Amino acid sequence: MREVTLFAADEEAMYALGARLAAVSEGRGVIYLHGDLGAGKTTLSRGIIRGLGHAGAVKSPTFTLVEPYELGEKRIFHFDLYRLSDPEELEFLGIRDYFADDALCLVEWPQRGCGILPRADLDITISSQDGGRSLRLLSQGARGNAWCATLAGEV
Repeated sequence: MREVTLFAADEEAMYALGARLAAVSEGRGVIYLHGDLGAGKTTLSRGIIRGLGHAGAVKSPTFTLVEPYELGEKRIFHFDLYRLSDPEELEFLGIRDYFADDALCLVEWPQRGCGILPRADLDITISSQDGGRSLRLLSQGARGNAWCATLAGEV
């Protein structure tokens, strides 16, 4: 496992970091987003989705649980599991069908899907720090290790 900590001073910096994550992920993989309400999980997701080429609105899937985006060959699924009361509810969504090798899945509140969701390539924990946001990136395998190395400027 590899860990990297990054800082985003404001919303624009979060969008820029999201664009960097979009570039290193190339639109494939699984990213878990942790943090309190208002930490910036959806803002970072917007940056990633826009970084992959989406020009329209990116809304929070709080009530729909998932928002799909198809950008040419890229498929992105943005999940918000905050309102999920039982992980088994994900089975009714056909959750396993979303996590294909050719898709990028962004999952806010992944702890609510514990036991059902696949392992993430990257766990990101966002917290407030010095008026901005601290982002702790923890890789969960080879793909996440490569992303962290690139984001840390080691490649």
